[in-house]
Formats: sequence, C-alpha cells, structure tokens
Amino acid sequence: MNRLSSVIYILFCRQLTGRWPGQQEPLEMKDLPGFLVEASGRHVHLTQQAIDVLFGENLHEKSPLSQPGQYASEERVRLVTAKDEIDNVVVLGPPRGAVQVEMSLTDARILGITIPVNLSGDLKGAADVILVGPKGIYNAVGSVIASKAHIHMTPEDARLYGVEDGDSVAVRLETERPVTIDDVIIRVSEKFSLAMHMDYDEANACSYKKGDMGYIIKKN
Repeated sequence: MNRLSSVIYILFCRQLTGRWPGQQEPLEMKDLPGFLVEASGRHVHLTQQAIDVLFGENLHEKSPLSQPGQYASEERVRLVTAKDEIDNVVVLGPPRGAVQVEMSLTDARILGITIPVNLSGDLKGAADVILVGPKGIYNAVGSVIASKAHIHMTPEDARLYGVEDGDSVAVRLETERPVTIDDVIIRVSEKFSLAMHMDYDEANACSYKKGDMGYIIKKN
C-alpha cells in the first residue's frame, strides 16, 4: 500500500469507526458490572433537637434502607411554605448533625421555593421550610435541597470501577426508557453498600421501576 493509499485507509477507518487504526475501542457499559439504582422520594433528616420538638420522643424504626444503619421511621412531618404544603413526608434515621430536607425540583415548585441541586450534606444555598409534627413546629432555615445523583460504593467497589471519592461519571440507566445521566458523583466509604440514588424527577424521566440497573460508561 503506497503512502496516499495508507492515508486514505486511515481517514476511512477514522470516519467509519470514530477511532484511528489500532486505537483501543472504548469500554462498553456491559464491560463493567451493573449496580442497583434506587429512586429517593422526598424525605427529611433531623437533629435530635428537631426530633424532640416535633415528636416529643425518639424515632421509631419502620424499615431498613439499602445503606447500612439507615432506616425509614414511623414518623412523618408536614412541609409548609407561604405558597403551599406537602403532608406525610417520611423522616429517615438515625438523627444527624443538621436538619436536611430532600425533595425534587417539582416538589419545590409546588411549595414555591427555589432549591439548589447539591450532594447530601451540602446545604449551600438551601431553602427554608417549616416542619410540622404532632408535638410541635420547627423552622428549618437553610435546609431544603434537591439531592444530586450519586453512587454509594465501598473502597473495593471503587477499585473495581477505577474511580475515587468525588469523581464524576456518566451512568447509563437500563430502564423502559433508557437514558444516560451525566455528572453522577461517586461517594466512597467502608460503611456504604453499592447503589445509585436519584430523585423522582430523574426516575420518572426514564420510567424507572424497582430493580432497574445502572452502568458506568465513562469517567468525566
């Protein structure tokens, strides 16, 4: 093959496959194992002080969550703003160091508030809401966020996927209406169990159902 023919061949391969001859094909999503995807509805994390004000007694565990040590309690609160309210919002336990209310952007529009999309624990720019319980009212200033999509994993899982805590990845969701979610954040801890969490807006967009799987397709 002469030089001109070689150049034509190389350019043809590039146009046909998107890669130069000899270039390794990118990893397909099935090359790495999938993981459970869970949709998180609106919920509240409370401090012990807030629990005492709202309920007058400790939380009562109803059912365990996928993350070790975390649970949905029997207790419920009402979220109230100047515009509207949402009733029967589950309280998750155990108690935390700060009050945090997580909801979808759709919920926020119902309540007439503007909320940031943050990782859990990051309350920068968080909105205010009033919590109403059977025993009292708690003014949760700077507490409301939409939780950014993230994947919980152990250090062993992180080594398998070639990622580190805080990394951003793109995840393909194998659902009835498959979609790819970009900028999903990796969270690594020995205390975690492998699972991706997204909110109900994201879940509804892809027709999510319990048991659907996700696949990391690239590291951003």
